[in-house]
Amino acid sequence: MIFDTHAHYDDEAFDEDRDELLSSMAAQGIAKIVNIGSGFEANQKTLKLAQEYDFIKAAFGIHPEFADQLNEENFKRIEELCRLDECVAVGEIGLDCYWPEPDVSIQKPWFERQMDLARRIGKPIVVHSRDAAQETYEMMKAAEAGDIGGVVHCFSYSKEMAKLFVDMGFYIGVGGVITFKNGKKLKEVVEYIPLEHIVLETDCPYLAPVPFRGKRNSSLLLPHVVEAISQIKGISREEVERITWDNAHRLYRL
Repeated sequence: MIFDTHAHYDDEAFDEDRDELLSSMAAQGIAKIVNIGSGFEANQKTLKLAQEYDFIKAAFGIHPEFADQLNEENFKRIEELCRLDECVAVGEIGLDCYWPEPDVSIQKPWFERQMDLARRIGKPIVVHSRDAAQETYEMMKAAEAGDIGGVVHCFSYSKEMAKLFVDMGFYIGVGGVITFKNGKKLKEVVEYIPLEHIVLETDCPYLAPVPFRGKRNSSLLLPHVVEAISQIKGISREEVERITWDNAHRLYRL
């Protein structure tokens, strides 16, 4: 059985066949999915998915891309969503320095506030970090995020950076990039860190694994990620599935 720890089935890429696709998951060995909120509309759609499908759980948060849309009034709504039973984590939250806007000076306070929210309600965090390795780590360390727990999703940094997050108690999210020819850094990370700190994710509809790179991703393609990890670790696919399944349950406290 496979647990997709990070998906975006609220995305418009699934509008034409969402129910058909999600209804096919169980028969293909995809037993659990966490749909991750990113903005205000996405959070509402994520809640609806978690209410409609018993194998889908939700995470609610504001992605750094939308940090400039946050204010005290709508932050209260995020907290209300995060306290719901359907919610297993606060996310995705973090820092993104790839794009010039919103400025990181706007992102940082809301990343800190959302980490504090997770601490107060006793739920883990789903961290987005792009071109912001040191800044993300320093903010998490200052916030004592090891006491909160969570996952650094779509990990794109060095194995040395991975060790810092793992030592903090965090899981590393691994998806389709592990199959890319230019995915050398992630392959080194997977080889280096214990499998007990790795969880499977798609980030669908993005980052489909080879041989589907560039096409719409879905949880049904995760066996390609499992195969890549099994080859790197020199273990069976069944063992990768079993250990990452257990890891995901510990991550989300299920």
